[in-house]
Amino acid sequence: MNIWGSIFLMVLVIYSVRMLPMILLRKDIRDVRIRSFLHYVPYVTLAVMTFPAIVEATRKPLSGILALVAGLIAAWFNGDLFFVAVCCCLTVFLTGLF
Repeated sequence: MNIWGSIFLMVLVIYSVRMLPMILLRKDIRDVRIRSFLHYVPYVTLAVMTFPAIVEATRKPLSGILALVAGLIAAWFNGDLFFVAVCCCLTVFLTGLF
């Protein structure tokens, strides 16, 4: 397959994924389960992309996991984004010393 065939196939796949829902789903979705599922799709997608990056951002995956735990605890009790970022950075720094 040449390069133009590959590009055409990619365009076809991307276009169909983006346009078919708009064409086929013109009415409002009334099913509560489907609406709930669609509500959480962006959050799950963000989590799936972010979690591996957090764990693999450091040389030691344990540092990333501990920073994630520290960030979750700091966010639960304080909620300030700057404070959470500082806690995560300090956790990675301190675990990197040992």
